[in-house]
Amino acid sequence: MKLGVAFKSAMEALLANPLRSFLTMLGIMIGVASVMAMMAISEGAAQQVDSQISTLGANNLSIRAGASRRGGRSGGGGSGTPFSEQDVDRLLQEPYSVAVSAYNEGNVTIVAGEENWTTTLYGANTDFFLAENRQAVEGGLFADTDVSSGAPFALIGKTIATTLFDGTNPIGQSIRANNVPLTVIGVLSEKGEVFGRDNDDLVVIPITTARNRILGTHRTVSKHISNISVMVADGYDMEETQAELEFTLRDIRRIRSGDEDDFQVRNIAEVIRTRSETQTTFGILLAFTAAVSLIVGGVGVMNIMLVSVTERTREIGLRMAVGARRIDILGQFLIEALGLCLIGGFIGSGLGYGGAQLAAKMGDFPVNVSPSIAVIALGASALVGLFFGFFPARRAAQLNPIEALRHD
Repeated sequence: MKLGVAFKSAMEALLANPLRSFLTMLGIMIGVASVMAMMAISEGAAQQVDSQISTLGANNLSIRAGASRRGGRSGGGGSGTPFSEQDVDRLLQEPYSVAVSAYNEGNVTIVAGEENWTTTLYGANTDFFLAENRQAVEGGLFADTDVSSGAPFALIGKTIATTLFDGTNPIGQSIRANNVPLTVIGVLSEKGEVFGRDNDDLVVIPITTARNRILGTHRTVSKHISNISVMVADGYDMEETQAELEFTLRDIRRIRSGDEDDFQVRNIAEVIRTRSETQTTFGILLAFTAAVSLIVGGVGVMNIMLVSVTERTREIGLRMAVGARRIDILGQFLIEALGLCLIGGFIGSGLGYGGAQLAAKMGDFPVNVSPSIAVIALGASALVGLFFGFFPARRAAQLNPIEALRHD
């Protein structure tokens, strides 16, 4: 039997019982829709997390004083002796360092006119903007001379600009941070939320201004620095560079062999890798959960095809009697099962796309319905059709023509 004839016969058999065919496809439709929606949500979540992490700087190594242990308890970040500007100069000499961001931070109340807002203030050097990928969309950044002179300049995030200067140009305007007057010289580019934190809710001023006038100095370390971020040059392995950096810091801070570090080094690339592994596991679990409904739909297809074989036993015997081979019968019923699953798969793909978009609107999170997801979903439905349709088709092909013709 030619493929075209087998396909035509299969479609005629499906259209002969439209309601039963639709109900059989329903399980496949739900399964494919579930697979598409789950994979789209998983991909969208992965892209959102990737974009958030990328704003942190994938090639940055963040350093914070602290993590010393006393009496079995960890002091935690920020509890140890802070760094100094000499430490920053030493790290700048390392071959892998593109920029070394140094900053202190603290919570302050910002007042502009009659408006006020509590935010995070960063006292930073000029490398802060390069390492943290911060640009000024309005105005400009402060320079090294402004840092050395302790200029009363401030750059504000988009949230601050919107809250305190809604509808007006903030450049050149005066604000007060804990009653210290500052002049706004720029508005920083938007970074959005990262792990629930608004990265546009901040004020950045020269680190000398922050130390001397707002955040205060350290009682033992002159020109202290609480946080450092080293931007690593392209081509360097992040894990190896982290090990080199930790060795350099132990030397700088004169930590003896066997003693614990009194600093923390965080590798953003390691965060990305962990996220990727977690997201892959999460995606597999979602796909497996959705695939269960697809398998249930496949069982339904097999049951209906077995019923169809029983109902059409005389027809099968007649086809064999006029010359149809067993392979022809097998092919016809396989095409019927495949047709049921593919039609259900196409309809389910549309439902899955619509369901993903609806979930995105209702849950306010991104989804990514890529062509590869649709191909995977349709391929899965085709495999289900072939797998669960083979047993009924094989049973039909193995019927004895004489007994089949005698069947009532």
